[in-house]
Amino acid sequence: MSTHKIIFYYLRSLLFYPGFITIIVATSLLTCALCFLPFAMLQKVATSGNYLVMLWLRITCGVKIKVSGVDNLPTGPCVILSNHQSSWEAFFMQWYFQPANFILKRELLWIPLFGWALHFMQPIPIQRAEPAKAIRSVLKEGTRRLQRGNRVVIYPEGTRTNKDQLGEFKTSGAALAKRAKVPVIAVAHNSGEHWQRKGLLKIPGTIHMQIGPVIDSSQLSARDITDHARNWIASRID
Repeated sequence: MSTHKIIFYYLRSLLFYPGFITIIVATSLLTCALCFLPFAMLQKVATSGNYLVMLWLRITCGVKIKVSGVDNLPTGPCVILSNHQSSWEAFFMQWYFQPANFILKRELLWIPLFGWALHFMQPIPIQRAEPAKAIRSVLKEGTRRLQRGNRVVIYPEGTRTNKDQLGEFKTSGAALAKRAKVPVIAVAHNSGEHWQRKGLLKIPGTIHMQIGPVIDSSQLSARDITDHARNWIASRID
């Protein structure tokens, strides 16, 4: 990539962030103000900002989004296991998979305004320093949310990885699906190629999110479900 291109992409990326911050602040304020609304309705309000972020990303940085495998997504509750490359997933997937709840770091809820709005999205916050407690929380709170008819989105790697890598998958998501008796859906994407894990740079192109076939959680062990999901994702991001 030439120096001129990189400079041009950085300038476009810098243009993206003022609009991005404005959208997040405005929708966070609106979400907090309307926190009395039922969850499904409030999430539609909150994630309207996510949709606008994706639209602004396309306008300013030339990053498009393609989704395939839509017919694989159940209409009812399920556990979604996705690879984790950038912040893009949190914004797009919360809008796309709603009604959805996410497993996330507890510290995110401490961010002024944004964290308060995030709280009303009923996430399942965990502390990585206490893995045993985190797993119990995922199983207990995740089951409650699935029983309400929501989807639960989990990044089994636990942390973001580089665009050309796939970390080891933890089994808590599969264990949750088995406990709640819901199917598992694997999701693969290449967001790290366009919204980098670190830094401000956004690279023009298409983020392709692929939704995999339903995995029947009643027929496999949690380890086998996890391995099946990881192998499918690995085959799509190679």
